[in-house]
Amino acid sequence: QVQLVESGGGLVQPGGSLRLSCAASGIIFRINLMRWYRQAPGKERELVAAAGSDGTTSYLDSVKGRFTISRDNAKNTVYLQMNSLKPEDTAVYYCNARYSMDYWGQGTQVTVSS
Repeated sequence: QVQLVESGGGLVQPGGSLRLSCAASGIIFRINLMRWYRQAPGKERELVAAAGSDGTTSYLDSVKGRFTISRDNAKNTVYLQMNSLKPEDTAVYYCNARYSMDYWGQGTQVTVSS
């Protein structure tokens, strides 16, 4: 049974930081493309960052320079370090694993507000 469990969301003031974690089980983590998506109220889900099995990373333009995705294959965990957070980063953040199929976590709420 595949499980992706996100943690680390919460309420933070503008300019603050959060680190999201996604712990995976039931998959061969090291061969999976790992991605973070987010969905704000009334908006479509969008791809925020991706970390390939080869170590390559990519980012949504609006988070470049502020967010960093990383993966620890020994711990079957992918992280999203989010710095200089803005109110427009407020969303539910979802972890995604893709190899032959797509798997999703339950999501974690990130709220950026003063």
